[in-house]
Amino acid sequence: MVQHAPALFLADALGLDFLNSIATPLDREIDWIEDGDGLLSWLEQAEAAPPRVLAELREQALPGELDKLAAQARSLREELRTFVHQRRGRPLPPEDLGELAPLNRLLARDEQFLQLTAGPEGAPGLHLHRTRRWRSPDALLQPIAEALARFLSEENFVDVKACEGPACTLMFVDHTRGRVRRWCSMAICGNRAKQAAHRTRLKTTSGAGSTA
Repeated sequence: MVQHAPALFLADALGLDFLNSIATPLDREIDWIEDGDGLLSWLEQAEAAPPRVLAELREQALPGELDKLAAQARSLREELRTFVHQRRGRPLPPEDLGELAPLNRLLARDEQFLQLTAGPEGAPGLHLHRTRRWRSPDALLQPIAEALARFLSEENFVDVKACEGPACTLMFVDHTRGRVRRWCSMAICGNRAKQAAHRTRLKTTSGAGSTA
């Protein structure tokens, strides 16, 4: 596996962060789930599966099984990226549900259940905790499917935007007051836009001075 910088979680919605797991944040495209190791790393960074479970499923997996699973994740990602790109900026109508049938089929395979547990140390009473059976590596697609389903059902697509960086491919949900967010991150594309604007002003000032 090629070692990449840490995955980006800038979208303000985990499902959209998954769709951003292939991106061009700077000068070259990066795919954080290009193979099985990348998929496990992304899930760990997203805190989408317990590290213990990831370690156990890595040991349990057959040769090539995790790479095949990563290929399935990439296929799901590309389908949903296209779906979101085509619909961002406007309400998501119920008529589009038919195109999400593959995601619903994946969700139907999930094995989640509720358990009563003790709360944090010293806390009174009991807590109801949702957990998941991790019977095989295939189960690793379930937290991704859940994050995508939550994004699609809970976010207003009017607020889904693409970064205005000329080469950036990242999307995000704009939760700012007034919905004025323009960049995936001020530290990445926002700063580059400021620098570009500054260089343009310097050229304009220099050109004006030379013609005076």
